Amino acid sequence: MPSAKTKSALSRQWDLLKLLPRTSPGYTVADLHKRLISGGHEITRRTVERDLLDLSFAFNLHSEESTTPRGWFLPRGADLALSGISLPEAVSLRLVEDAVRPLLPASMLSILDSRFNLARSKLEGVEDGSPGARWPEKVASVRSDFNLLPPQINARTLETIQQALITEKQLRCRYYSAHSDKSSELTLNPLAIVQRGQITYLIATAEGYSDIRQYAAHRFQDIEELQVPCEGVQQFKLQDYLATDALQFGTPTKIRFKAWISARQARLIRETPLSQDMELQAQEDGFLVQATVSDTWQLQWWVLSQGDDLVVHEPVELRQRVQNTLRRALRAYDDNHSHQAAQQTEATTDNQGK
Repeated sequence: MPSAKTKSALSRQWDLLKLLPRTSPGYTVADLHKRLISGGHEITRRTVERDLLDLSFAFNLHSEESTTPRGWFLPRGADLALSGISLPEAVSLRLVEDAVRPLLPASMLSILDSRFNLARSKLEGVEDGSPGARWPEKVASVRSDFNLLPPQINARTLETIQQALITEKQLRCRYYSAHSDKSSELTLNPLAIVQRGQITYLIATAEGYSDIRQYAAHRFQDIEELQVPCEGVQQFKLQDYLATDALQFGTPTKIRFKAWISARQARLIRETPLSQDMELQAQEDGFLVQATVSDTWQLQWWVLSQGDDLVVHEPVELRQRVQNTLRRALRAYDDNHSHQAAQQTEATTDNQGK
């Protein structure tokens, strides 16, 4: 247990920190001494000087040396509410910083920046003496799919979207649809913002329609917040919406998926099942997999990515879509090969002519 003297010193130094202003020229030792005595601390000016020197090491206090006597103040962005955070808390803040930045508006980030800065300072201050402080350098999160570069999002566009979500106001915009290759003028009711891999999506309904859609933030060509209340906010539940697999792109319809898979692929999906009710049945040349999944584009992309390690049996509609895609791809490769062969024959003929 800490002694009464130690508790008194901690209480005094904490009160001293709370007295310090956040701007120059700050308070002098005499000013701080008077305020601490008024607060019930029986101390000398020399004790205040020692406390300031001790606290300067731990909290990077600033002093205005150009004035006589010297004034003391807190550094810009200091957050005393978290000054005493533990090492695990500082590590946690450092790890989540990059994840939350795309999802929070500038107004909220400005509040958190001081906390993130404090976490970094905490780790820098103890990294030489504590292996735990170097934890952020030893962990990482990487994407499991092909590592494409993220699209560029206009900062003003993202801030406008975030602000409309906070104030629950409509948005007027010009939006480019990559699917139809055209731009449209829309009035949107913003409901949520979701980060999916490298893409930031606005979840919204368009005026005149009730269906909820996803709008990629980088495809907004022009956008402004309206002073019109957003419709449908109270009825919308983000977690319920995500549970429908809407961000897998397609319909929320559930299907019973059946396919042949190779033994190698079976070993992999045992570790990461397709669903809670997935079943694997051994066959002579592989396995039959059955699972209840959502009928989405993502499912079809995954099936195609397996190559000859997977053959869809049911639903028949999915099998047909995959089959048609593979046939078109094969024709494209055959046509490309024929074109290259023709070019090589033509080049050989030219060389012989010379």
